[in-house]
Amino acid sequence: MKKNILVIHTGGTISMYEDGETGAVKPGEENPLSAQTKGLSNLANLIVKEPFNLPSPHITMTEMLKLKELIINETKENTIDGVVITHGTDTLEETAYFLDLTTGLELPIVVTGAMRSSNEIGSDGLYNLITSIRVAACEEAKGKGVLVVLNDEIHTAKNVTKTHTSNLSTFQSPQFGPIGIISKPGIFFHNAPTHKEYYPIDSITKNVALLKAHAGMDSLLFKAILDLNYDGLVIEALGQGNLPPATVEGIKLLIEANIPTIIVSRCFNGIAQDIYGYEGGGKQLKELGAIFSNGLNGQKARIKLLIALSQTNNMKEIEEMFHKI
Repeated sequence: MKKNILVIHTGGTISMYEDGETGAVKPGEENPLSAQTKGLSNLANLIVKEPFNLPSPHITMTEMLKLKELIINETKENTIDGVVITHGTDTLEETAYFLDLTTGLELPIVVTGAMRSSNEIGSDGLYNLITSIRVAACEEAKGKGVLVVLNDEIHTAKNVTKTHTSNLSTFQSPQFGPIGIISKPGIFFHNAPTHKEYYPIDSITKNVALLKAHAGMDSLLFKAILDLNYDGLVIEALGQGNLPPATVEGIKLLIEANIPTIIVSRCFNGIAQDIYGYEGGGKQLKELGAIFSNGLNGQKARIKLLIALSQTNNMKEIEEMFHKI
């Protein structure tokens, strides 16, 4: 018996075309995926929605909330066995992680995209869509949170990140690798998340900044964030979670103003920890009140802090949210 799969097209390279004269990749008047999706009825009963058609750098929290609400409403009103979302790759991991934290559904939700537009040689969009529908219709995909599927690999929303500007295998999970693979005979999972989080939200009203640490960094940007009335800050710190000594003054001002300051590492692998005891080291930052995140990258820590601030202003509660694995 065929599964009922909700397919949501949102735009991105997967729905764009390459201009033969200029070489520019851009949206057309019609989304080519809309026509292609109609030919995939052999895979499942498809319910197709297109709430917007945007390149992924245009995606904001407004669109992420709209997707969350669309999924929740459709699953309440119809019998839905799985969801597939096509999305531009630049911010795909952020939308996927946001949905992972806010939908709270057991049914498979799969986010996919493409690195080559619809009319380029070797276009990967339609293939990724097909494999994503197969995963969303797979019984073993239930209860694993939001998944990201491209290039015959299945990744968790929490761990996956875009690692290359143009390579087809750009989406990787540096710390843990994919949790499954896709082949012609079937879908094979070899791992599963051990922990799930869910935060019911209806709106995002806070503002969170994301900064990357560098050699010689001072407190100027931290003071500017305070002056601009940001509600939170995520810092991609050096190494295991350290900052140049000249930043400490700015960190103190933010924490004294009750602005949650989250420390992640700018490193590709590993977890930020309060190990070093020198000026600006992780131990000092932790003692000042900075919150160390358990393995998230900067862009996902920002998403989580936005969600956290929609739930509470209590620093201890926020810290507990960021210590969850």
